[in-house]
Amino acid sequence: MAIQREIWQDHIEGNLFKNNEFLLASTDAGQYVLQGKVVHIPQAGAAPNIVKNRTSLPGTIVQRTDTDITYTLDEYTTDPILIPYAETIELSYNKRESVLGEYESSLKQTIADNLIFNWAVSGAGTFARTTGDAVSSHLTGTTGNRKLFKAKDLKAAQLLLNKQNVPMENRYALMSADMFQQLTDDLSVSEYRDFSTAYDAKDGVLGRLFGFKIMMRTGVVTYTNDTIPALNSYGATPGTADNDAVLCWHIDAVERALGDVKFFERVDDPTYYGSIYSASVRIGGRKRRADNKGVVALIQAAA
Repeated sequence: MAIQREIWQDHIEGNLFKNNEFLLASTDAGQYVLQGKVVHIPQAGAAPNIVKNRTSLPGTIVQRTDTDITYTLDEYTTDPILIPYAETIELSYNKRESVLGEYESSLKQTIADNLIFNWAVSGAGTFARTTGDAVSSHLTGTTGNRKLFKAKDLKAAQLLLNKQNVPMENRYALMSADMFQQLTDDLSVSEYRDFSTAYDAKDGVLGRLFGFKIMMRTGVVTYTNDTIPALNSYGATPGTADNDAVLCWHIDAVERALGDVKFFERVDDPTYYGSIYSASVRIGGRKRRADNKGVVALIQAAA
C-alpha cells in the first residue's frame, strides 16, 4: 500500500527539531514566510531622539525610515530511494518505514548543522578564549594541545553579552560533547548539584551556569587559530591548528523560519520494479542583528 504523503509530511515537520531542541531556542520567523520559500520581515527604523527639558522650539521634525529584511530559505532534499517490491514482501520487517526513518534523521542532522553555522559569529569583539591547563586536542584532524574549557571561561562570554546590554533571561550555550565533559569535570560536587537543578530533557537543557542554559550536541562549529579566529565554512575539515568552540546567544538574537515540507512518492514503478521516495524541506535562519550583538563564541586557545 502507498503511504499517506500528508501524514509523512506532518511527521517530518513535527519531528524536525527532535534531538535538536537547541533550534527552538530562537525566534520563530515562520509567520513571515511567503509562498513557502522567502522570509520578508518589516524592520522599524531608528527610535526618535529624546530631549530632556527642551528649551528650543520648534522641535526638529524627523521621519522614520523603515526597511525590509528579505532572505530565501534553503531547500534540503533527500536523494530518491528505491525500495524494490520483492523486499517489501520478503523481509520480516517494514523496510520502507526503516529507510524513511533514516532519511528523516539524516535530514534533521544536516539542517541543524547548517542553522548553527548561520547563527555563528566571527570578528573582533565576538569571542573569548578558554584558559585551562593544556590537554590534547579532541577535534579529529587537529594536532597539539589546547587549553581546557573551565567553568570560569563561561563568565567571559557572559561579560561580552552584558556589555552588549543583552537581557539576562533566555541565554543559551551550545557545546560539543567534549567541551561539555571538560566543563562538568571542572565543577565541584556542590556546583554540579546546583548546575543540574535546571536539567530539562524535554527542552534539551542539561544545566544552568552563569545565566546560560547549557545544551549539547556531537559538534557545534570550529574556528581557525588566527589572532581573530575565522569561522570554518560548513562541512569543512578542520585544519591541524583549528579549534572547537561553544556558541552562546540570546533567544532574540537568532531566528529560524520553516517553509514548505514536501514528501514525494512513485509507487510500483514498472521500470524499477519497486517504489521510489524522496523528501524536501525549506528552512532557513540567521543572526537577527547586522552588528551580531547577542551572539558570542567561546573558542579554544592553543596551549
